[in-house]
Amino acid sequence: MQANEQRTNIIRNLSSQSFDLLVVGGGITGAGVALDAAARGLSVALIEKRDFASGTSSKSTKLIHGGLRYLKNLEIGLVRETGTERAVVHHLAPHLVRPEKMLLPIVDGGSLGKFTSSMALWVYDFLADVEGDDKRKMLTKEETLAREPLLRDDILQGGGYYAEYRTDDARLTLENLKTAQRNGAEVINYVEAIDFNYDEEGHIDSINCRDRMAGENFIINARHVISAAGPWVDELRKVDHSMTPTRIFWSKGVHIVISKERLPLSQAVYFDTPYNDGRMIFAIPRLRSVYIGTTDTAYEGDPNKIPTYVEDVDYLLGAANAIFPSAELKIEDVESSWAGVRPLIYEEGKEGKEMSRKDEIFESETGLLSIAGGKLTGYRKMAERVVDRLGDQLEEKGRDIPKATTKQLELTGGPFEDYAAVVAYEKIVAQKLEAASLTPDRAAYLVANYGKQAEAIIEAAVKRSEGTDVSRLAAAEARWCIDNELALYPMDFFERRSGRLYFDMPSIAPVMDEVLNVFAKAYNYQDGELEAERERIQKAIEWVSQFETENVSSQKNL
Repeated sequence: MQANEQRTNIIRNLSSQSFDLLVVGGGITGAGVALDAAARGLSVALIEKRDFASGTSSKSTKLIHGGLRYLKNLEIGLVRETGTERAVVHHLAPHLVRPEKMLLPIVDGGSLGKFTSSMALWVYDFLADVEGDDKRKMLTKEETLAREPLLRDDILQGGGYYAEYRTDDARLTLENLKTAQRNGAEVINYVEAIDFNYDEEGHIDSINCRDRMAGENFIINARHVISAAGPWVDELRKVDHSMTPTRIFWSKGVHIVISKERLPLSQAVYFDTPYNDGRMIFAIPRLRSVYIGTTDTAYEGDPNKIPTYVEDVDYLLGAANAIFPSAELKIEDVESSWAGVRPLIYEEGKEGKEMSRKDEIFESETGLLSIAGGKLTGYRKMAERVVDRLGDQLEEKGRDIPKATTKQLELTGGPFEDYAAVVAYEKIVAQKLEAASLTPDRAAYLVANYGKQAEAIIEAAVKRSEGTDVSRLAAAEARWCIDNELALYPMDFFERRSGRLYFDMPSIAPVMDEVLNVFAKAYNYQDGELEAERERIQKAIEWVSQFETENVSSQKNL
């Protein structure tokens, strides 16, 4: 089947059926909502106006963590919930949500001293019910330097050592969506909600949509709508004429990526900035790279096209060089970057860094439910809360729905008994790659991205006769993402399916031709389309690796 036919069939199903629920927004929250509702037996459709996870859900710090710094704001409930959720989400997909020990250097003049660090980490562990070897350990200066020799030793007093989890936010979104599909949901990307239609009582009963690929409009009949549109939540509330004084505040966060050769960290580090601004920064190793972030500034521009400025990069490099002075990082060392906006609930008189990361649900008289705020870590509980609220609407109409079951629902890519099983499986995949004369060093990457789905990609690569061992594997991976994850454009693959745009930029050029040919064949490209997609990739590379000053109007288009 041509990939276009697959997409046509999904849209045909969307336009010909009537659904209990339409979810607008294909980020992590929308994916979680679709899965939760489908697992409870509701008929569910989900639409995303761009690619899945193309907004905030591919621009986070990529941690499943409790938010240690939120203890400063006394957000005890938030820290307890997200701290507990770390273990839950890790259990659901241990190949994708991986243990990551975090080192917290205690330095002269830092925001946390030895005693306060010890107490904060103890409370953090207590709230999250952390047990065994994952409990925090307080380290001497010598022990801290032994774990991370690059730290600046003249201001170092000691360190805290505690447990977090690292993930790939876009991949986590995709696996939730695929698990929702497995439970009966219909999901589609590049379809935009244009307007709502209402019944005689003023309740939403259908949605006018536009297929942005085909340029055609169609209607989805759905008795209920949940908007999980992130930064665009207020935009949809305005379309519904249900905007309230409570609004979304956009907080911009930037991360930069540096080769591990330039910053050879032994592990993840969470450290104070030298700017006396109360912020802390993560530096996190990931395969061949280390990424550093994040900033936290107000943003009022286009949420579809958020620039990384020289000022953003200088801020992060200055913070990193202050704690890792021997690295002497320069802007030329930055291979790529990403910038996104956090959709926070606006609080009068507060700066973005002071605003709560709690989620909030808005319910309009038309029945539209909107959810915003929150953290990546809490996506499952956010979904549960808003579907529970939908259950209240259904109950008014005489229909009961079961309680949420997603706490036990393993995501696609597994199952794995635990993380030790993931590590053992990586060795098996490396052996399969070597036996197939492919690249065994891609085993960790494949398992982290796809879990046990990696074997299907390897089998497809073995059958390909053209190209190098590297390009054959990438081509097979791209085709698998087209068939199984609705990758519509090559950039969907390079940015969100594989993460190459951010974490492995040098790997793009050697496989670009093969991947472009895969998409050309799958979608029957006509004259000029392949070169247009090549140009989009080049522009994307420029966008994430070249920076302008903040007072210059950005005219970049992807």
